[in-house]
Amino acid sequence: MKGSKILIADDNRNVLNALSLLLSPEFDTVTTLQHPNRLLEELASREYDVVLLDMNFTAGQQTGNEGIYWLREIRSRFRMVEVVMFTAYGDVNLAVKALKEGAADFVLKPWDNEKLLATLNAASRISRSNRELGTLKTKEKGARQELNRGGAVIYRSPAMERVMQLVDKVAPTDANILITGANGTGKELIAREIHNKSRRSQNYFVLADLSALTESLFESELFGYKKGAFTGAEEDRSGKFLLAHGGTLFLDEIGNIPLHLQSKLLTVLQTRSITPVGSTQLIPLDIRLIAATNQSIESMINSGKFREDLLYRINTIAIHLPSLNERPEDIPLLAGHFIEHYCRKYAKPSFQPDQELIERMQRMAWPGNVRELQHTIEKMVILSENGVPDLSVLSGESMTSLPHPDEILTLQEMEERMIRAALARNGNNLSSTASGLGISRPTLYSKMKKYGI
Repeated sequence: MKGSKILIADDNRNVLNALSLLLSPEFDTVTTLQHPNRLLEELASREYDVVLLDMNFTAGQQTGNEGIYWLREIRSRFRMVEVVMFTAYGDVNLAVKALKEGAADFVLKPWDNEKLLATLNAASRISRSNRELGTLKTKEKGARQELNRGGAVIYRSPAMERVMQLVDKVAPTDANILITGANGTGKELIAREIHNKSRRSQNYFVLADLSALTESLFESELFGYKKGAFTGAEEDRSGKFLLAHGGTLFLDEIGNIPLHLQSKLLTVLQTRSITPVGSTQLIPLDIRLIAATNQSIESMINSGKFREDLLYRINTIAIHLPSLNERPEDIPLLAGHFIEHYCRKYAKPSFQPDQELIERMQRMAWPGNVRELQHTIEKMVILSENGVPDLSVLSGESMTSLPHPDEILTLQEMEERMIRAALARNGNNLSSTASGLGISRPTLYSKMKKYGI
């Protein structure tokens, strides 16, 4: 098989010469050994696909024990190499023993050239397929780890210490968790921390942002669909639930699900199975569910906007994240971390925030919490000169004021300030803010994420 490499070990020099002539046109590399003592050394020095291994090397020996010994050594150390056994003695029991020990096949001497070539080519294909599969699994594992990786949870405040103690308690379990807290407090970060400390950490952490999911896409995005289920469904597609099988599903902003769709989610959580759109087949699920919201679910239940039985399903353990104003002790650590990160990212000279800057940041409102602090420091680093931070980004007490008429701003900067000002006027109530700005709540939420609010 072109592109493949074969190693032959046989005590008969004439056999080695004949095989070398036969196999050289078929294999890129044909290496021969008259004694097996160098087998392992040779396999370690070069990547072979197949070993054609004689069963007996000592004169007068017909038991096949020597071949079995070296077969075991090869299979234990070089799992991707296929071994074909080679002997002049047609013993069925010996053949069965070799196959049980992991041999790919068994060839008798004298051999038939076509049959031998077919056997070795088949073994080579298996070896190369296994090696490619191993590479894909390694890449998949790396990709999974990269996807699962979140930022560090940085804190020293008592408020966050209590949160992290609870995280450590619940992470090893499969309990459903509801994370609450204002926008920008780090709900996704905590969800990833729980996943990475759980027994599911080697599998996927899948995020479903329900604030950005329209009603028409709810079922197809979460549960998947079959080819032809609707116009544009040109192939089968797995939904978020199935992608999270064996891992963790994070439903962000679960309070945004319309009431009539909550029953569908409840059914999935009760049965632990899904039915893709356009299918009648139930697919069982093994997921760990973490949900998050910035709303008061209890208030939504009282106003008839959220099902109480759904809350019971998602709320085995509740974790509430404090706002940044409730954890001012963490601002110096967070600021230092973000400064270091963005100085490295933008190749800027590093600087340390002085005490005056820290105290000023601790006095600010930060309606967007940690996300706003991060966004602000990113701009501070970008605009810095020679390691001197640009403090103009801190003007206006967390930038909630509208611009002066003579100030020249881009449309995006004006939009950001308008949103911040509207949030401040409405006490960070998203529904009232969206209504006042004349946009939908999902659009407001999307823009807040865009501007780090």
